[in-house]
Amino acid sequence: MENKTNTTEYLELILAEQQALAGLIDADVLAAFESELQGAKRLFFAGAGRTGLALKMAAMRFMHLGFVVHVVGETTTPAILEGDVLIVGSGSGTTATLVAAAEKAKQQEARLVAITADPKSKLAQLADQCLLLPAAVKTDFGTGNSQQYAGSLFEQAVLIVLDAVFMSVWKASGLTKEELWPKHANLE
Repeated sequence: MENKTNTTEYLELILAEQQALAGLIDADVLAAFESELQGAKRLFFAGAGRTGLALKMAAMRFMHLGFVVHVVGETTTPAILEGDVLIVGSGSGTTATLVAAAEKAKQQEARLVAITADPKSKLAQLADQCLLLPAAVKTDFGTGNSQQYAGSLFEQAVLIVLDAVFMSVWKASGLTKEELWPKHANLE
């Protein structure tokens, strides 16, 4: 008989929650998101906390694919301009610094893609495209959307969904793994 630990049970729970969330994501919205990225001059990624880390991971993958990519808040990030796309992730859609960045991007006539769990949030309302990930946010202490702590389901979903978007764009490009490899960091 299989001997399961709490950790393996939690792993199965996390994967099941991600699978359920994936089934709620609108395929047409994902296709529009891909088109938005492919039409951009440059991509800017912004997020805070763990969501911000997931967005940095996605930014790296799109850089590997040949996109001109910047992470908001880094010292080398230039001004956002018309023709650029800002991808902002916030479960609540109310993180003040991210809403301010979104407003600034809109003033500069850049496009805005919001990744959020709240379609009624300020961030979602500002967005040209809103990728809704219906997951619990960090201030949801119930168990309705997730049994995980805080915004874990949302944060994980940001990474997984953006990896799936990356794969779709990558496979459509026809580029091989070997062609992407030279863009990997070599000063590590």
